[in-house]
Amino acid sequence: MLELLQRLIATPSFSKDEGATADIIEHLLRDAGAVVERYGNNVVSWHVGARHAVPLHAVPVHAIPTILLNSHHDTVKSGAGWSNDPLVPVVSDGKLYGLGSNDAGAALVMMLSAYLHFLARTDLPVNLCFAATAEEEISGENGMSMLSRDVFTERPIDVAIIGEPTGMQMAVAEKGLMVLDCVAHGRTGHAARNEGVNALYAALTDVEWFRTHRFERTSPVLGNVKMTVTQIDAGSQHNVVPDKCHFVVDVRVTDVYTNAEVLEEIRRHVACEVTPRSMRLAPSSIPLDHPIVRAGIDMGLSTYGSPTMSDQSLLPVGVPSMKIGPGDSARSHTPDEWIGLKELEDGITTFIALLENTMRRMS
Repeated sequence: MLELLQRLIATPSFSKDEGATADIIEHLLRDAGAVVERYGNNVVSWHVGARHAVPLHAVPVHAIPTILLNSHHDTVKSGAGWSNDPLVPVVSDGKLYGLGSNDAGAALVMMLSAYLHFLARTDLPVNLCFAATAEEEISGENGMSMLSRDVFTERPIDVAIIGEPTGMQMAVAEKGLMVLDCVAHGRTGHAARNEGVNALYAALTDVEWFRTHRFERTSPVLGNVKMTVTQIDAGSQHNVVPDKCHFVVDVRVTDVYTNAEVLEEIRRHVACEVTPRSMRLAPSSIPLDHPIVRAGIDMGLSTYGSPTMSDQSLLPVGVPSMKIGPGDSARSHTPDEWIGLKELEDGITTFIALLENTMRRMS
């Protein structure tokens, strides 16, 4: 797995251009005897637990539960400040440095290692689906969104485990995201006279509402819905009262609301036009009494709510999910990104044990 991670680091896999790393993962799975499906730059493999020599597509969809093991193989582009070439893996002082080593290469090879560990078993009480996805870093249409639309509708998954750097603790909830374009309207006039309706002043009332409003329901894991006005633009010149003011609001939605519910409440309270750029990036969570969570707690793993987004937001509606993986989210997208070799080794061992304990609970 360390050699595989080094190969992935050395192979450029920027979002929308992940074909080469997809090839590496696909060939490794095929060499291990897995049946592989390719959807663009997404690599998917299914392992039917209680096979009894029955082909995959002949197995009743809900005969036994299906667990999705997912992580992404795309990376952001490296910024300035790296000590070495970010595409040259370097091992030093027990750390592997390189772009994507922490986010999310280590989690990806951890999940792949666990999938291969169980591949020969024909007596599992669950089906396993391994998916290495593309375009996670940009929440693109050709990554998890494609699989949710084109694959998981016909072959549903019952629970998803998403590989991201969490320090091998369980992120049992994740905030969703809506970006809102808001427009307040007024009427032009000369700034020297008392005429016109200043759209900028009209916007201030709504901006203050976004700053101070508190939603009624509070998530026990993620806390409150958070709204932040991040951009504002109005006016064409100094002596003209602006008739339009555009501002942008970043809304982080918790698991006790849907994006649609939050949008409806916003529109009830503000006077400006409100247009969401997307409703796709939904909040996600998993019940604390789910067998996977209970198995992790029994192993001494802790739970928390994650402020960062992942492919969880693009899973099919209603699928419970959590994040787990070696590494630290604070290292992601930073110069000299790294993963500890012991983190990777311990992560693989812990994750296989977590799946084994979960299967015992589900059998």
